[in-house]
This record gives sequence, structure tokens and C-alpha cells, in this order.
Amino acid sequence: MEPHDYIVTEIGGDYAYLQQTDTADAEPFQVALALLPPETDIGTKLRGFMGMFEVID
Repeated sequence: MEPHDYIVTEIGGDYAYLQQTDTADAEPFQVALALLPPETDIGTKLRGFMGMFEVID
């Protein structure tokens, strides 16, 4: 398993919707905001690996 890059496309209630940016055919998926860094907002770029996420530039 390898890390993947995402961008937050939408926030609704307690969930954020992430779009994988390192592959063209990935579907957006929902992640609980509690699992994401506190500074997460729409447009934030994240790197995820095994259920853990970090903000990237």
C-alpha cells in the first residue's frame, strides 16, 4: 500500500469529500472530519496513508 494525494472538494456536516489527485479515474469519497487535520477546509491538499492524513503544500 502506498500514500495517495487528495483535495477536499466539499464539506457537509461532519464529513469531507476527498478527490484523489494522483489518478484520473478515482471517485470522490467521504471521510469523517474528525479523522482529518484540524486546519482542513475546502481546497486543502492532503496526503493519506492507511487512514491517516496530513496537509501538504
